[in-house]
Order: sequence, then C-alpha cells, then structure tokens
Amino acid sequence: MRSLLLSAAALSLMAAPAMAQDPASNVYGTIGYTQLDADGADVGAITARVGTRFTPNFGVEGEASFGVKDEDFMVGATSVNAELEYDAAIYGVGFVPLSPNFELFGRVGYGTTKVKLSSGATSASDSDESWNYGVGAQYSFDGQNGIRADWTRRDFGDDGEADAWSLNYVRKF
Repeated sequence: MRSLLLSAAALSLMAAPAMAQDPASNVYGTIGYTQLDADGADVGAITARVGTRFTPNFGVEGEASFGVKDEDFMVGATSVNAELEYDAAIYGVGFVPLSPNFELFGRVGYGTTKVKLSSGATSASDSDESWNYGVGAQYSFDGQNGIRADWTRRDFGDDGEADAWSLNYVRKF
C-alpha cells in the first residue's frame, strides 16, 4: 500500500505542471505546520499537499509530512523520545463554498505513518496504515493565495488513533 501511495503522489506531482498551464485548472498546493497528538506524544511536522478539483465541490489531494519537532516522555522511569519520520496520505475532498473567499471542506482517505522511538542507545522504527477523516476551513485573500486550517483523525484500528491539527499557506495555480 505504501508504494501505491508514493506512486499516486509522484503522479500527482508530475501532472500538476501540465494541469497548471490550463487557465481553467483547479490545481492547488499547500505548505504548513502540522501538530500530531498520538496517545500523549505530541510531534510536529512540515506538511505539503498537492490537489485538484474535478468539480467546484469535489477533488482529490495527496499529502506528505516530515517530522521537525520530537517529544520526550516517560515510560515508568525511562525517558523515551518520539520522532515522526514521515506521514503520507491521499484523500477525496468535498468542498462547501460559503462565500467567494471562504469555504469549508471535509476529507476522507488512506495513509501511512512511520514513527521512531528511542531511549539511550536503543531505538526502533515502525510504520502503520490508517483510515483518515477530517474537516477544515479555507480563506482566500485573492484568486491565488490563502490560508487553511484543518483537523484530521488517523485511525490505526487496533493500534490506536492520532489527531493532526494543521495551519497552511494555500497557492492556487
């Protein structure tokens, strides 16, 4: 599944420049900061997204995040460091425009997350797949630039859940 997600993201990145040449294109990209909370371990990441709208109310987007803020926490008397190595996902997105500059959206998708835990000289990495769902809002300053805030739940099944809060700059191409 990870290779499918990476292939879909690569295809989206290759298709974006060709689609951006069309003046009627609805291609967009975002970059921003994401705070992930998983069972008490809060880690931070830089998140980039590429998406396109097929209609005014429906589109798809892919995202990739790379950890930039670790968290230290205690397990009994042992100090453990949690680090997000990466998080990648692909989503179907539904948009509800409330005004020409403001819209709400919901998204549902599938992703993979890799985390590294270390304590002293010992470390272990593990990745897990998740079904993701979330909501957010987007405000456009003009026809091309805006900001976006969203919340996304990552449901890892029996392995737990994680909440991601994100604030991003948006650029429409």
